[in-house]
Amino acid sequence: MASPTSWSEENFSCPICLDVFSSPVFTPCGHNFCRACITKFWDDQAQYKCPVCNELFHTRPDLRANILVSELAAQFKTSVRVKEQPCVEPGEVPCDFCTGTQLKAVKSCLVCFTSYCQTHLEPHQRVARLQKHRLVEPMDHLEERMCKEHDRLLELFCQTEQVCVCLLCTVTDHKSHPVIPLKKEYEVKTAQLGKIEAEVPQMIQERKQKIKEIKDTVKLSKKDADTVMADGLQALTALMRCIEKWQEDFNQTVKEKLKSTEKQAEDLIKGLEQEIEDLTNRSAEVKLLSHTEDHLHFLQAFRALKDPPPTRDWTTVVVRPPSYVGTWRRSLDQLEETLNMGMKKLCDAELKRVQQYEVDVTLDPDTAYPWLILSEDGKQVHYRGLMNGLPDNPKRFHEIACVLSRQSFSSGRFYFEVQVKDKSVRCLGVARESINRKNNIALTPKNGCWGISIMKDVFEFRDDPVVCLPLRAELHKVGVYVDYDEGLVSFYDVEARVHIYSATGCSFSEPLYPILRDNCSGLPLIISPVNQTD
Repeated sequence: MASPTSWSEENFSCPICLDVFSSPVFTPCGHNFCRACITKFWDDQAQYKCPVCNELFHTRPDLRANILVSELAAQFKTSVRVKEQPCVEPGEVPCDFCTGTQLKAVKSCLVCFTSYCQTHLEPHQRVARLQKHRLVEPMDHLEERMCKEHDRLLELFCQTEQVCVCLLCTVTDHKSHPVIPLKKEYEVKTAQLGKIEAEVPQMIQERKQKIKEIKDTVKLSKKDADTVMADGLQALTALMRCIEKWQEDFNQTVKEKLKSTEKQAEDLIKGLEQEIEDLTNRSAEVKLLSHTEDHLHFLQAFRALKDPPPTRDWTTVVVRPPSYVGTWRRSLDQLEETLNMGMKKLCDAELKRVQQYEVDVTLDPDTAYPWLILSEDGKQVHYRGLMNGLPDNPKRFHEIACVLSRQSFSSGRFYFEVQVKDKSVRCLGVARESINRKNNIALTPKNGCWGISIMKDVFEFRDDPVVCLPLRAELHKVGVYVDYDEGLVSFYDVEARVHIYSATGCSFSEPLYPILRDNCSGLPLIISPVNQTD
């Protein structure tokens, strides 16, 4: 006789339900059926006949179990299920009833605290008493569902201590604590989980956007670097013999600045990609947890999940394109004697670059010396010669005819222009927030001010010692450029398109304000809009 494993499913199929026999019985004509199938078939018929051969029985036959077919069908079921079900792999739950080769469990019983493969699960699907047991997706460590102190099922949740408890816990250690069923707390945490699940993709998207911003900044930095190097090469080709070393040093500096920017961008991108990976993993964990029906496992896992992984606040993170203005200045100062012919072209390109950082500056009347008059729009200031009777306050200058802007700058780059035609100016530049406003002090970097004074035929940078340089022509408009992070303050003759002076290596640790000091001539100093076509 052939082994059941060599037969097909048709050999063990009920002619009525077409499934493998369940409790097979045979009729007087010799045909086999599931007991439930043939019983229901005859219940619905007026006559009792065989569904296969149509033999008619005058009375309802007594059905007898076919023990041989039953045993063969059981062996066939087992052999088929063994073939269909893979053995337990890492991360899967094994069947607690299998001996020898363990099969993976398909369900776990929360009443029996046992996991079953498809074969050993059969009694829970057939026996009425076992059908009342709660079956869930396979899970390990079912014993952890029992209270270690009372050996009772953990079915309640303590809201005070945020732990799962059994019924006896509510009359002992958690007697005075509010407790609710696990299902109710599950619903609360599920709602929170949904919020977390919604937030994670948004956080991922924000970081992807930040990566795009950083990459775009790097592209602009590369373009700017190429432009700077091309400008330098074009302007200095005719003087290549005397500036060969300068060109080498200059290009190296630009490349190092660009490399530094790219390295900064690379590090930031790695950090963002790591957070994206962490958030993606968290999203997967959230999604997996959101599908579990096991209240206890959900709540225990949610405890570790509810706090998001530590992430950096990327909203203020930017990669600033490197500034090459200081590089130009240091190089050109060394070669000024031989580069006079090319200086104007170089300075014109430089001024166009810094003018891109134009900011809107208005003067603050609360800081103005009492004898100064400001226009309504805050763009002009002149000396009146009479006390305005303005109230004193900590922000107002008391001994020096100065006024600050309303705007302050604590990072990055900014540029503004001041019309000084037919004027001499005691100070034009920037000052730190804590500058002494009540005493007559020297407006120098030591005292928190970086500015120039303009006389008839000379200008001064008020340092210690004072830097004095002759004016090539009468000044009409002065441009002021500040790179806060670079520690650079530069001054330009806007109409002549030439550089006047740069203070390099400055150290800024406070907000900076544009500052003007009038020379008591009665003519206004005017903050002008930038016209890049000049």
